[in-house]
Amino acid sequence: MNNSLSILFYIKKSKADSLGKANIYLRITVDGKRAEFSIRRKITPARWSNETGLAKGNSSETQELNRYISSIKNKLYQCEQRFIDKGIPITSKKLRDALLEKETKFKMLIEEFENHNNQVEKLIGIDFAPNTLIRYKTTLNHLKKFLLNEYNIKDIALNQIDNVFINRLEYYFKTSENCGHNTTFKYISNLKKIVRIAYNNGWIKKDPFVHYKTKYKTVDREFLTEQEIQTLIEKDFRIERLNQVKDIFIFCCYTGLAYIDVKKLVNSHIVLGIDGEYWINTKRTKTDSKINIPLLPSAYNIIKKYQNFSEIIDDDKVLPVLSNQKMNAYLKEIAVICEINKNLTFHLARHTFATTVTLTNGVSIESVSKMLGHKSLRTTQHYAKILDKKVSEDMNALRIKMSGVKQTNSNKSIK
Repeated sequence: MNNSLSILFYIKKSKADSLGKANIYLRITVDGKRAEFSIRRKITPARWSNETGLAKGNSSETQELNRYISSIKNKLYQCEQRFIDKGIPITSKKLRDALLEKETKFKMLIEEFENHNNQVEKLIGIDFAPNTLIRYKTTLNHLKKFLLNEYNIKDIALNQIDNVFINRLEYYFKTSENCGHNTTFKYISNLKKIVRIAYNNGWIKKDPFVHYKTKYKTVDREFLTEQEIQTLIEKDFRIERLNQVKDIFIFCCYTGLAYIDVKKLVNSHIVLGIDGEYWINTKRTKTDSKINIPLLPSAYNIIKKYQNFSEIIDDDKVLPVLSNQKMNAYLKEIAVICEINKNLTFHLARHTFATTVTLTNGVSIESVSKMLGHKSLRTTQHYAKILDKKVSEDMNALRIKMSGVKQTNSNKSIK
């Protein structure tokens, strides 16, 4: 934004009219490139000062003309500052058009992002979950900081976002904000949505993300082993609140429910299934996908334990779930007491259900995906880890089978 702006008011004596008056012109020069136009005022050359770019004399007519020239100059500087504030590259032609009120109405990133978030907020519970809005708002706040820190502007025109801007933003997230690769990827993806909206609406002529290449990195998700689950089950805490949090966590280890879904679980969601056993029949808040989960004995026993719990009986809730923040805080305390050296969070229960409870025990990945409420099997594969124990069991079965084949062939050869 270090543009060199030069302003010059001048006349063209050679084009004076029949009365000897010449048009006054304004020449705008930015970085050596010019744009000029007539300000629609005339003056006799003798009354014009080339040095000051103003009319000479003290007559009321002269003073009025000089005030007009001064107002044009001030308005031009205001246009320049507006361009700087919005992050719009300054050219002589754009300044001229802005001064003549021919300025194109640029769609601005922060403004449109805020409009988008306002729409999402009105659709909470219909098309979006509350946490989705939180993620968009977090991304917006990061973008505001980025523009101020890196460009010293409060907003930027959407048509000025290019591959350089995106890569610079990615670097900013990873360095200044200390974001991991996947967190950065999520923030960039939220920006990408706004840009795609602008492109689809014809607000920008090209999509700057066409040549931007990055992808989500698969990470090894933690989960509890059978031994660790058993340690939690057998542990009886002196503080009743810890026992309560532990029970709800174990319940999710055996059902795969996310925090928001177990918090919203009501008694009508517990139904008799086609097998005559109790099932959870509800929808995932995040994706609105229908989920049906057979209740394992450990999960059903926890429901029975709290069915007459005073804190939930009036709300028809199944379990007394605290806020996500409190639940995770208590879980960290539980992990220390039980000497579980893992980052015990509520979502870890979901990973545990996918791995230790189901896949390790031979449940098909298709069934696990359906119970987790995933719309794509690929999503389930990110959660699910086939443990060495399962691999060992499968290979032992194959080893026995192949040994039997060899033995049969060997007997045939003897005969």
